[in-house]
Amino acid sequence: MDFTKKEEILKQLNEWRNGKTMAHHLDIIFTDVTEDTLTATMPVQDKTHQPYGILHGGASCVLAETLGSCLSYLHVDTSKVVPVGTNINSNHLRAKKDGIVTGIASFIRKGSTLHVSQIEVRDEKGNLINHTTMTNNIIPIGKV
Repeated sequence: MDFTKKEEILKQLNEWRNGKTMAHHLDIIFTDVTEDTLTATMPVQDKTHQPYGILHGGASCVLAETLGSCLSYLHVDTSKVVPVGTNINSNHLRAKKDGIVTGIASFIRKGSTLHVSQIEVRDEKGNLINHTTMTNNIIPIGKV
């Protein structure tokens, strides 16, 4: 993927999230895209904490699902079909109090009617904070 195409995709995804999406509210920013992966960051802060002052598992799931859904979106013809999340399995492996987490989504299976992706969420040191698998059904537009 050339630099211009990469920048166009990242701009579209980051503008798409503005104002009204969960990604916007949690300050998720898409930072990289390749032919097979999508990367985003999310700050660990008060609004992503659970009551004990650590990253809320639900916030990790939001980052993971945002990445998995958008990865599928980038690989379908959205004039005909849309990816719809149908399953998410998330393992919270390490606590995180502050800083930034980075999620990278990649495909396990990329079929014409079903996408399965894995999302690894890591801290600044590369420690695995969360591992998620997500399934998207690819649905014809008239059936959504």
